[in-house]
Amino acid sequence: MKDKQAIEEALGRRLLLGENLARNARKFPDKEALIYGETRLTYKQFNARVNRLAHAFLALGIKKGSKVAVLAFNCNQFMEAYFALAKIGGVAAPLNFRLAGEELIYIVNHSDAEAFIVGEAFVETVRGFQKDLPQVKNYISITDKPVEGMLHFESWIAKYPDDEPLILVDEEDPVFIMYTAGTTGRPKGAVLTHKNEIVMWMIASSVVLSEPELGDVWNYKAFGAPPIFHLAAFGYCQFVFFLGGTVVLPTEVFNPAYIMETIEKERINTILLIPAMTFFLLQLPDLDKYDTSSLQVWATGAAILPTETRKQIMKHFPNVKIFDLFGQTEMSPLVSALRHSESQGRETSVGRALPFIEIRVVDDNDNDVPVGTVGEAIYRGPTVMKEYYKNPEATAEAMRGGWFHSGDLVRQDEEGYLYIVDRKKDMIISGAENIYPAEIEEVLYKHPKILECAVIGVHDEEWGESVKCCVVCKEGETMTEEEVVEYCKEHLASYKKPKSVDFMDALPRNPAGKVLKTVLREKYGKSVKY
Repeated sequence: MKDKQAIEEALGRRLLLGENLARNARKFPDKEALIYGETRLTYKQFNARVNRLAHAFLALGIKKGSKVAVLAFNCNQFMEAYFALAKIGGVAAPLNFRLAGEELIYIVNHSDAEAFIVGEAFVETVRGFQKDLPQVKNYISITDKPVEGMLHFESWIAKYPDDEPLILVDEEDPVFIMYTAGTTGRPKGAVLTHKNEIVMWMIASSVVLSEPELGDVWNYKAFGAPPIFHLAAFGYCQFVFFLGGTVVLPTEVFNPAYIMETIEKERINTILLIPAMTFFLLQLPDLDKYDTSSLQVWATGAAILPTETRKQIMKHFPNVKIFDLFGQTEMSPLVSALRHSESQGRETSVGRALPFIEIRVVDDNDNDVPVGTVGEAIYRGPTVMKEYYKNPEATAEAMRGGWFHSGDLVRQDEEGYLYIVDRKKDMIISGAENIYPAEIEEVLYKHPKILECAVIGVHDEEWGESVKCCVVCKEGETMTEEEVVEYCKEHLASYKKPKSVDFMDALPRNPAGKVLKTVLREKYGKSVKY
């Protein structure tokens, strides 16, 4: 009894992902925590299911440091796996469900996963490469009916108690290996700790709570639309849990009409949508027929929100306050935020550094550049990842001088507001001039016929590189190459205008919604001159 009490006291003093859920279950047991379709779980019920899963993991031999891969669409079981592993010191390795089989095999093996949780839609896919996963000892299916050779999630956890597992986990223990998109080479696994995650959402809550006129954020009902294998999406949910709010997970991968119906039906107060989702949501022909009066906070991140898109959000959702969030997985994942109250006149900014996060803007030799000058953003703080898993060379390169090197080109004004210029690897050098694709894209998004676009540099024998635009027109609209070029000439310096234009049905994107410019660069070679 004394040992149990000592562990409980030790856990209660620590910054731990699982302990935060247990606290909420004790503080407001009957408050709704998670809604997924017809499944509605109070904090007490949610925590009880997590505890059963934790005990089930322990019975399988999953212990502190053990890795578990998860491949599923958003669902309550996916979320429960995160928290159950956190309570026993296990490490979740969530998988991008859009990856090909070979890519999935690489990540599962590289992460040293001993167990593999598989959603119903992916059972047959995983069966096809089980022989290539020698380290995986157990498979668990999130399915309606049991699957041969796999533990059935619901039947399996029902056999175990719902008391706290009481495993002494340390704040510096890893809780996630989050794999990067892998747009250049093999994906890298960013190892994040309990302290990384809890400190991040303590910081984020201070930013939101300091925003005036937001109402009772402690009782917010939040809609997490993006897939929770992505850290920003899970982090958004974790932030809501941190405040004791209610998370609503979508039962569909992405359906604009379903999103609007859910906002109306569940009286959603806050939503997270990446810009790519927002583009398509705003194209709904009957957008204004839905009752969205409950919606107060619109969180956006993962890519730059074009100014024109921001205007459209405010036109159709005049009561919302937009929070522009910026960061990357290795930072757990946020580094800055632009609150709605700060955005007037700074609509193109991603805000100032969050509390406890230091940002420097440096040149190629890591020397600070003058205010207003473009340089690479580097970061330091308690939310920086522990390492890249089994990749000391990449870790050392990214953490040169004790600062995480982001690869983002930014400028910072005298008040500390950050403006994203582009990814360092995306900058175009044409005739010794530096051209930033994001600047051209911002102009193109203002064209009434353009839904989305991407600008890349392609090989040019005369200038080294030249500008190429890839354009997706709005439904029912058409454009010519000359029309796009002339529009850019009207709004940009001549050397920045595109020298070739290609029209596409859709841009290639990773599951985080970021355009895969690597794919576009691989596709296109020399450009046609205008």
